[in-house]
Amino acid sequence: MTMEAGRERNEAPLALTPLAVTMGDPAGIGPEITIKAWTQRASEALQPFCVYADATVLAHRARMLGLDVPITIIGTPDEARTVFAKSLPVIEVRTAARVEPGTPDPANGAATISAITQAVADVALGKARGLVTNPISKAVLYQAGFAHPGHTEYLGALAGKHWPGHRHHPVMMLACAELRVVPLTIHVALAQVPSLITRSLIFETARATWEALRRDFGIEAPRIAVAGLNPHAGEGGAIGREDEDIIAPAIRDLAAEGLSVSGPHSADTLFHAAARKNYDAVIAMYHDQALIPIKTLAFDEGVNITLGLPFVRTSPDHGTAFNIAGECRASATSLIHSLKMAHTMASRRAAHKP
Repeated sequence: MTMEAGRERNEAPLALTPLAVTMGDPAGIGPEITIKAWTQRASEALQPFCVYADATVLAHRARMLGLDVPITIIGTPDEARTVFAKSLPVIEVRTAARVEPGTPDPANGAATISAITQAVADVALGKARGLVTNPISKAVLYQAGFAHPGHTEYLGALAGKHWPGHRHHPVMMLACAELRVVPLTIHVALAQVPSLITRSLIFETARATWEALRRDFGIEAPRIAVAGLNPHAGEGGAIGREDEDIIAPAIRDLAAEGLSVSGPHSADTLFHAAARKNYDAVIAMYHDQALIPIKTLAFDEGVNITLGLPFVRTSPDHGTAFNIAGECRASATSLIHSLKMAHTMASRRAAHKP
């Protein structure tokens, strides 16, 4: 593994290193749910984390919320271990313009991106054990010149930089206690979905999901259910040919490799309680087919996980919520679940590291 000149990998045990948390869009709810999570560190038994953010923004938001939150600016994530119990550890990433909660400013897009870039670099160096990202606004970042389709794609690009020579295929998983779902296609127009469903995409996604279920979730023999694209999974070809011609053959080939993969299943009967007992994760064909059931089951508790990366990444399963930023109404529950899941995943990876 190659690193930037002059930087050496930290060989301290991962169990002793903190998580890296990025601020997300500073005008969104990211700063306040991070503050709230830190105030619940004892009651939620949270492991140490450090925040890549503008300390002034965090201090201002804490005052707006009426919370007494000491902040300590640190130079390296490892310092978070000694200060976390009494203050919120912050690795300073300055914003360019004044931050008004609820009013995003493209001028601060560079800081949002820099927080992600710096955090991933520290994870790559072993200085942080995993990444937890607060929500960003792609529309705001596009105005700031962001050249990637979204958060996940940017993380994939950073993985390629820090782990060169490997092909990384980022896969989105949304998880809660009751359900894990993986959308095969994500942020694309619904009209484009059928043409994007290919055997190779199904293979890559299923393999990444299967490996993550074993390594990161501790499931020895994972079971994956695949949803059909069309109503009733195509009704034998009567309602579209994609299920019969593309999805079903790919599932048969995966099963021939030894993976427990079934389908295509009719999506309208796949997510009720009895059906959920028959699989460990669902691969859905498109964004809403995956996200509607999990957000219905656990709107405040879902965690967004990126599979297929050489590092752990989780995120709250919600957006920037500019409409309530600064009003003390935002729930930190999803972020807290993200922190706990990142800790568990990183611990499992460390335990199975050769």
